[in-house]
Amino acid sequence: MFERIKTNKLLYKADNLPKCATGKYTLPCLTSSFNNQGLNYYVPRNGATILKDVISIPSNSDVYRAYFQSREFTVLSDAYAIRWKSDEFMPSPNQYLFMVMCINKVTDLPIYSYKNKLGGWNVVKDKYIQLPKSDGKINFVFMENFIAELEAQHVAELEAYFSVTGLNDTQLSIEEEQVLMDFDKIKWEEYKIVDIFVIKNTHNILSQDVKYNSGTVPYLGAGTKDNSVISFVSYKESCKEKGQCIFIAGKTFVVTYQKEDFYSNDSHNLVLYVKDDRLKRKFSQLALATCIYKSLNNKYSWGNSISFHKIQSDMVFLPVKNGEIDFDFMRTIISAVHKLVIKEVFLHADRKSKATRKGVSNNK
Repeated sequence: MFERIKTNKLLYKADNLPKCATGKYTLPCLTSSFNNQGLNYYVPRNGATILKDVISIPSNSDVYRAYFQSREFTVLSDAYAIRWKSDEFMPSPNQYLFMVMCINKVTDLPIYSYKNKLGGWNVVKDKYIQLPKSDGKINFVFMENFIAELEAQHVAELEAYFSVTGLNDTQLSIEEEQVLMDFDKIKWEEYKIVDIFVIKNTHNILSQDVKYNSGTVPYLGAGTKDNSVISFVSYKESCKEKGQCIFIAGKTFVVTYQKEDFYSNDSHNLVLYVKDDRLKRKFSQLALATCIYKSLNNKYSWGNSISFHKIQSDMVFLPVKNGEIDFDFMRTIISAVHKLVIKEVFLHADRKSKATRKGVSNNK
């Protein structure tokens, strides 16, 4: 069904590349990461094989999740891109999205990890996937309509959620507007992380030792999807980690705030509990998680993962006012960003809803 796309070999190292488009570095490049669909660095366009509207798959990772890449990118390392083989027909974005999930049904599985790798295209190409058929042929019309209807359903649910929770009220307060205007004037200072947090390693609960969807307690892994929650399980009470903390996936350096108690899939993972009660609020901890990620993200990678020992000497940049941590700023800036993001999602949902209604009307 698919073929691997040949790409020019790029002699760049990810650690030396910018994570934002700058200067001649404007083309997103694919690695084995599952953050941002694997597109976390930028390379020059010159000499690169520019791809678009194809599927990407990591080949050297903890998670073998395929993605449909709808914007231009190139391949850097530890991943590859595939496309529909037939020249007579080109799948639409919706059809590609459907097939991506069919691929993930056989590649993105808990049994595969960095220690138990799935392998590259030479292995994946021989896997079987299930696709819908009609009259002996692949039913592309069903794929198209299924994804369109699924999107319409999600948009409707999102609109209902906004209405019930009151999140459609995205008006910034005077204080929130002020912190956004004054952001560039904020002073930042370094603090030892161990002075701010009590830190410990989590328990090590392997995926084969738990039954997925067997309970109500989050089971966390190394991914960014769903706030690192893999599933909800029932397991030994003695292995549960207390919530109201910052969780760091040790091998991938994914940093998240965890409100509820949870289980962890790896003892390399860390939990950080704030010492100062003034930092225990949700928005404060979300700010802290962001500060930790921004302060240390360039330091840690697959080849140099964070650990309980290393973090003892690590520093985090925090906002200060009058020589002390500015707790009010941390809460207010996150509140403002929260409203701005919700506003964008709300507007996106509204546009999608109008487009869906128009499409349904045209189809009728």
